Amino acid sequence: MTQDLHHRVLEGLAAIRPYLQKDQGDIALVEISGDTVKVELLGACRTCDINSLTMRNGVATTIREFAPEIKHVHCINESAE
Repeated sequence: MTQDLHHRVLEGLAAIRPYLQKDQGDIALVEISGDTVKVELLGACRTCDINSLTMRNGVATTIREFAPEIKHVHCINESAE
């Protein structure tokens, strides 16, 4: 993993973070390994009924906008991609 990739993934998380925080949630980067990113949903996002949808349509899409080489985004709170 390069510093550039790490930085771009963090930029993607920073872009989506205000939307999560608006609903009393947050997100943390856990790991980048190859073309896979692991994140942890925090706060209200951790127990939200739609966190799978949030992961697919919000977090994963945003990360891929900043780092197109990322193919998989997994949440350690549940199995989402």
